[in-house]
Amino acid sequence: MFDLLWILLACVTAYLLGSIPTAVWFGKRYYGVDVRQYGSGNSGATNTFRVLGAKAGSIVMAIDMLKGWAATSLATLLVIYEVVSYDEFILYKTIFYKLLFGALAIVGHIFPVYIGFKGGKGVATLLGMMLAVNPQITLMCVGIFVLVLLLSKYVSLGSILATLSFPLLLLMPRFKPDDPELIVFGFLMFLVVVLTHQKNIGRLIQGEESKVNIRLKRSRS
Repeated sequence: MFDLLWILLACVTAYLLGSIPTAVWFGKRYYGVDVRQYGSGNSGATNTFRVLGAKAGSIVMAIDMLKGWAATSLATLLVIYEVVSYDEFILYKTIFYKLLFGALAIVGHIFPVYIGFKGGKGVATLLGMMLAVNPQITLMCVGIFVLVLLLSKYVSLGSILATLSFPLLLLMPRFKPDDPELIVFGFLMFLVVVLTHQKNIGRLIQGEESKVNIRLKRSRS
């Protein structure tokens, strides 16, 4: 029973970590700007790039990634403090702990308790989570995101394609994981990203999606 309470506490902590509205707090503290009042009105890293520029957007993205990584890494603390036995952790680390805590952080980012449950789209937090789960594949997905961004200037398109790349790369014999559940989870996260980017997809199809200019100057356009 005591161990279950610690696991529940870790779940709550993962959600609260994910809920930290980095873009809103950072924008208000250092720029005096609520990013929700400009651009797409979204409280995520993409809109921060659009509203405050590349420097602020990069900082917000890095912190949002750290949220996902830290929440996912709570699984390791369960072993260190012997809440979960090492054998049990090895058996269930992907399905039961790392993915659970990481998913809760993503939910927190999308539905943050601190700002009325209206948050960002969870891509940067998902990226941090995946770095904690499978850094090799994740870094390849980051490369795909950067390539698509540089070629198209569409953050949304880069996010969608990079997320889809994760489970597709895992299907390759060279990278296929011991836990096939990770592949299933990857496709589920892709569906989540598609759902949170429905408006962006519509604008991409209509040719109305805003492009991001990679620059350091602050912009409210």
